[in-house]
Amino acid sequence: MNSPHFDVIVLGTGPAGSTIARKAAKSGHKTAIIESREFGGTCALRGCNPKKVYVNAASIIDQVHRANGKLITDCGVAIDWAQLLAFKKTFTEPVAVRSERSFHDAGIATFQGVPAFTGQAEVSVNEHQLSAKKIVIATGAKPAPLEIPGEEWVIQSDEFMELESLPERVLFIGGGYVSMEFAHVVARCGNSVTVVDHHERVLTSFDADLVKLLQGYSEQWGIRFRHGSRVVAIELAADQSMKVVLEGGDIIDCDMVVHGAGRVPSISDLRLEAGNVEYETNGIVVDDFMRSVSNPNVYAAGDCAASGQPKLTPTANEEARIIAKNLFADNPEIQPSYGQIPQVAFTIPAIAAVGMSEEQAREMNSNIDVRFKETSAWGSNRKTGDTVAGFKVILDKQSNKILGAHLLGPDADEMINLFALAQRFNLTAKDLKSALFAFPTSSADLRQMV
Repeated sequence: MNSPHFDVIVLGTGPAGSTIARKAAKSGHKTAIIESREFGGTCALRGCNPKKVYVNAASIIDQVHRANGKLITDCGVAIDWAQLLAFKKTFTEPVAVRSERSFHDAGIATFQGVPAFTGQAEVSVNEHQLSAKKIVIATGAKPAPLEIPGEEWVIQSDEFMELESLPERVLFIGGGYVSMEFAHVVARCGNSVTVVDHHERVLTSFDADLVKLLQGYSEQWGIRFRHGSRVVAIELAADQSMKVVLEGGDIIDCDMVVHGAGRVPSISDLRLEAGNVEYETNGIVVDDFMRSVSNPNVYAAGDCAASGQPKLTPTANEEARIIAKNLFADNPEIQPSYGQIPQVAFTIPAIAAVGMSEEQAREMNSNIDVRFKETSAWGSNRKTGDTVAGFKVILDKQSNKILGAHLLGPDADEMINLFALAQRFNLTAKDLKSALFAFPTSSADLRQMV
């Protein structure tokens, strides 16, 4: 068995792992990187980037539909699923080869297989036994186990994006990002779609008033919701259709069930106990410098780290930046500077948030100004045809600072970054109102929101 020694071994080739490995190698450290699946990570291969291809296609259908009879005449625009899949592959298929080649070009040793700790500074992968001064865990997340009879018939989101054809009736378990984004894609294909969620509403991390508006628009597109319902079993019929059994006995017939019921840190195969790496449900327990609290030579970043931050790509990027700086320091002293991280669900239209929710703001400060308005009739939105839009902005009355911003609408995914920028640099509502934005644009509406 080979036993090479490195300055650092990185587990995972997503945005965090790749950044750390490349910076370590560039600074002259002997570096290895291990990937249990294809090189490139979830975001590039089966997450954020390919998902937007499907969402963009559905957005075009939506825009044509709501502009019909106003801006244009719809002469039968439709999604060709096979064509869409082929286009998506132009983004994903080159990733693995390019990623591995880029590591080799940077002088990074690559290993493909499931890694596991065999000691505090040792990792095994396939027939290799590796050791290092430092080990970085950036293995991301994976779908949470459903633990119900018939779970084997449920497909994951990455499998959904590899479908050669779309079944007529699709059911999503869970009402989070994955389910809601792909439910809108399925609906724009004209297929039947149902979202089953055990919560009383979908998208619980977003503002309830805006979610209510979005759900109403979703229902206009034929998306059906079953709130407060749990899937307890899935049965496969003789004709290969499925029966989804809900708690209480109700049954929903469908042709495909997609997992959208949350994700968990992908650490179960790492044998963390052997590496003396403490972990909890939310991931590896780290200190303020992204270092393991139990093994000072191990760091963790991204979705597998219990940093207390949203499990989002910008979070992973910031944590990777910090680890790259702290990794070989005698006394790590740089902490992540997250600020307020914006989050977006790419439904159609998108819903976005940054900063405090209304509930959080009221708990911390009774002297707040909550500005909520449906803006579907505003000119910037009506000019695109009938849609749904709204905002909720929460201000501190005393300081005039923006505590939270929540947006729904065709350009919410871009506009939320303006609010994130304002919060990052402590701009007040008065500061934003004083800015002159290009007109007519969606960004110009910001002045009316604050």
